[in-house]
Amino acid sequence: MMGAAPGLVERRPVEEPYHPVAIARPFAIGRFEITRAQFAAFVREAGYAVEPGCVYWNLERKNWDNDPGRSWENPGFPQGDTHPAVCVPWRAAKAYVEWLQRKTGKPYRLPSEAEWEYAARAGTATRWYWGDVLAVACAHANLSDAAAKAAYAHWNTFECDDRHPYTAPVGSFKPNAFGLYDMIGNAWEWTEDCYNRGYQGAPADGRPWLEGICEKRVARGTSWLTGPRFSRVTFRVDNPTNYRMVQMGFRVARD
Repeated sequence: MMGAAPGLVERRPVEEPYHPVAIARPFAIGRFEITRAQFAAFVREAGYAVEPGCVYWNLERKNWDNDPGRSWENPGFPQGDTHPAVCVPWRAAKAYVEWLQRKTGKPYRLPSEAEWEYAARAGTATRWYWGDVLAVACAHANLSDAAAKAAYAHWNTFECDDRHPYTAPVGSFKPNAFGLYDMIGNAWEWTEDCYNRGYQGAPADGRPWLEGICEKRVARGTSWLTGPRFSRVTFRVDNPTNYRMVQMGFRVARD
């Protein structure tokens, strides 16, 4: 079952209707988000240039702002090679999987939104894949918590400490029941799907929805800066294909 079930706390119309999907083909999905080291190898080998500039939360202005000096190489906070690559637009994520196809000869791609939700849920029907208990979130995901509140005092946070005010090395938290890490938190993850304002008419077989507002694509999974209200498995956002944000990354899938 995909989308927000009736009665789910904070559900929004774009997460409805709650509907069955029968995944029609086997697929694999990465255990981890694509790391800085992996993305750097692509940039180096493919000669790919990501346009500079990245959206971040401006603490002084208290709004989202674009900093032309930020990039995936310098998102404005410390990162190591095993942290997820962020400030990555959808176009660059697509270029990465196309490069990976050529490099390996295997059908790598971005996951569809339905595949992503199936993988994230891992057989559960709760608000998060670890259940409905707020207090244990920090064992399972890098979200907006006590560590983030020190930098973002006004933020709505989980009342626990995951020790990472920004991104964390991939795999730092407990995996879900499918053995997948950071399906919630750490970095938002692009999917293949065009954006639609709800699931009415969506494919029922797990394929990507390639009709609708295709200049925007769907991202799932929330990030290190997401609080309890928006961090649930079903939460989804849309962004332009060239959108770069300090919380935005991706993971790969494969036929």
